[in-house]
Amino acid sequence: MIRAYIQAAMRHAHYELIDQPGEPFYGEIPKCRGVLAIGRTLEECRQDLEDVLDAWLVLRIQRGLKIPVIDGVRLERLKAIA
Repeated sequence: MIRAYIQAAMRHAHYELIDQPGEPFYGEIPKCRGVLAIGRTLEECRQDLEDVLDAWLVLRIQRGLKIPVIDGVRLERLKAIA
């Protein structure tokens, strides 16, 4: 389920070429506030963005924070089994 969420979110990624020496590519996922990355190449930026998204999801799951539904893919907090 997490993999499906990451794939859906990455389809919504937005990339820009910026005037930044050394790391001219910028990427973000607007539906996931705070998920952004820069890179020397578009592929490096894409990979870094996916890594940031992964860490963002782990943090939100750990803290019980809401995670936006993307393309019908929903992640819900798992309940502990007693």
